[in-house]
Amino acid sequence: MQKVIDYVKKNRKIIIVVLLIAILIGTVYLIDKGSKSHTSTVNSSKSDMEIKLTGILSNIEGVGNTDVMITENDGKILGVVIVCEGANNLMTRSNILNAVSTALNIDKKIIAIYSLTV
Repeated sequence: MQKVIDYVKKNRKIIIVVLLIAILIGTVYLIDKGSKSHTSTVNSSKSDMEIKLTGILSNIEGVGNTDVMITENDGKILGVVIVCEGANNLMTRSNILNAVSTALNIDKKIIAIYSLTV
């Protein structure tokens, strides 16, 4: 036991540096883990819901090429962004708004529709 105490006293600075490095690595790991789970809603791959909604909207007359992004948090839809060719036409825009609101059972206020640039 005395040998351990002598070793710790002799190498105190090295032990402190090693402990600080371990704490730093642990902190970086926890921050990285937290940021990955937080950004899961903003993922480059499409969810099944986004794929289905894109298919439905593309079949509506006048909509054309469509891209859809749905933002969720804990299963609750926070917003929907639709970018499509037919967004400049008021009737098409209204049809998109009604279709998305009905399909996702959400308020029309959280749906944004934009024109696709060619």
